[in-house]
Amino acid sequence: MRFTKEAFLNNYRISEEDLQNSDIDWETLSDIYHDFNKYKHLYETQAEYIADILRTHDKVHSVKSRVKDAERLLLKVIRKTADRKARYGEDFRFSLSNYMEEVTDLIGVRAIHIFKEDWEEIHSFITNTWRVVEITANVREGDDTQRFEELDIQIQSRKSGYRSVHYLIEFFPTSQKVIAEIQVRTIFEEGYGEIDHQLRYSHDQIPEVLALNLLLLNRIVGSSDEMASFINLLNRSWTQMEGKYQRIIDNKNEQIKELKKRLEGTSTIEAKERKELLCSLDSIILEDELVNLTENLMKPLKKPL
Repeated sequence: MRFTKEAFLNNYRISEEDLQNSDIDWETLSDIYHDFNKYKHLYETQAEYIADILRTHDKVHSVKSRVKDAERLLLKVIRKTADRKARYGEDFRFSLSNYMEEVTDLIGVRAIHIFKEDWEEIHSFITNTWRVVEITANVREGDDTQRFEELDIQIQSRKSGYRSVHYLIEFFPTSQKVIAEIQVRTIFEEGYGEIDHQLRYSHDQIPEVLALNLLLLNRIVGSSDEMASFINLLNRSWTQMEGKYQRIIDNKNEQIKELKKRLEGTSTIEAKERKELLCSLDSIILEDELVNLTENLMKPLKKPL
């Protein structure tokens, strides 16, 4: 379908006055639209390349990538003009020469992990792989932000409860620098983020009843993340204990084999040797009782909730 000013303004309910207030002319928007579409295929290749690198990390569960739609890019240019004027001064204008740097999510990649504690390893991987120009931790008010503060990461509190760590990385797919955004979040945060995003794009303003239930869902998501982390910790502890008890059992079996060899190779047993054998057997039996006692104590933990 042919790209026209009338169709764009009508489709996104933008008026001529909105364009004037944004201090941007249609010719500039049209130039940005056509320039971006010219490079879009290249950006898609770059997005998938970043995604493939993230997929190599064993703590990353799954990765999504996308390149911004050209018309959505123009919407962002219009909406971001006021912010950029406040940052750079009233003389600022979006143009062909600066939009690729100023719009920081032309390329978007999302890395999803399962457990909250996996984030730090992924964080180290990203910061060691790319030139990161900005990191923002989006949190809900009341969240524990100590680790973000220790790593000198900018913290942004979201009333909506949206949680995700955003990284802006820079690279040069052409002679012009491009900023890409990597979002890192848990699988539970991903589910909430998708629902929140869908609702916000379905309504100009979310009805109060939906907003309240979204906040409730957000609390459930936070609790789910905490529970998942606890289960992960419990699983690691359980695996360590199983390994420890298996080593005890293996050691016991080796001792029994050794005793059997000694008994089989001896026609007459001296009193001293008999005493040694009995002491060894007593030691093995005591270890067996210890293992059985521990197993009985831990049986309630094995029962499903």
